[in-house]
Amino acid sequence: MTRPIRVGLIGSDIGRSRTPAMHVQEGRMNGIDYRYDLIDLSALGLGVDALPQLMDRAERDGFAGLNITHPCKQAATQFVDELSMDAAVLGAINTVTFTNGRRVGHNTDWSGFSKGFWRGLPDVQVDEVVLIGAGGAGLAVAHALASMGAQTVHVFDLDASRTEALILQLATKHPGCTFKPGIDMAQALQAADGLVHATPTGMASHPGLPLDVDLLQSRHWVAEIVYFPLETALLTEASKRGCRVVNGGGMAVYQAVGAFELFTGIAPDAERMIRHFGSLGEGGGI
Repeated sequence: MTRPIRVGLIGSDIGRSRTPAMHVQEGRMNGIDYRYDLIDLSALGLGVDALPQLMDRAERDGFAGLNITHPCKQAATQFVDELSMDAAVLGAINTVTFTNGRRVGHNTDWSGFSKGFWRGLPDVQVDEVVLIGAGGAGLAVAHALASMGAQTVHVFDLDASRTEALILQLATKHPGCTFKPGIDMAQALQAADGLVHATPTGMASHPGLPLDVDLLQSRHWVAEIVYFPLETALLTEASKRGCRVVNGGGMAVYQAVGAFELFTGIAPDAERMIRHFGSLGEGGGI
């Protein structure tokens, strides 16, 4: 075994997270004595206001870094010395590295989506895309789509103010992409190459469909960020209509791939991590 590496995850209700198992297994395969701690705010009876103390303690205890998840991704940006370029654009981090007394905040959610998408749909067009969901996940996906070459992204959300905020945040950062507030789903899909779904609808705890699936045509591709279950009702119905689909597992794994490399300096075997992820059975959050 090489030098020991200790990292952790801060968030709420993370007891069923698959992330520790993914990191520890890949660490073992790379000869690393890898420890991954869950720091669950819910279990500890703490709120987001405890974040700076928890980050201080992790750094003091010799952690290589931390993963950050809901509800701390935005608040954590206040407690690092530097943000990566993408983290600065998104105003949210899911990974912090501790190096030589310096904290750097990173965001591997957007790159996780992009890499998972291209792995599953390597040859599709992404010129014009419909995006459902303008929350934190939707923001990361919208940034990813623009970075992947999308020229137009139609953003649909039940909360118009969230759509407006997303567009305001990204428009100047991506001059080559036009973000439009979604008004008419049928009309938007007529012109679109595909659809990305970035809300909790379809999760085991939030069953249902995020749109009228009869609006989908066989020429559309459909990408999902929900990964529990991997086969959501949306993907089932899209497949029935001849659409090419990609599930949320790729994003879940590739965000961990990015974080692992930041923590260790070692590029992990992504395909091996995907196989391991698939073997973990039922799990709650990333």
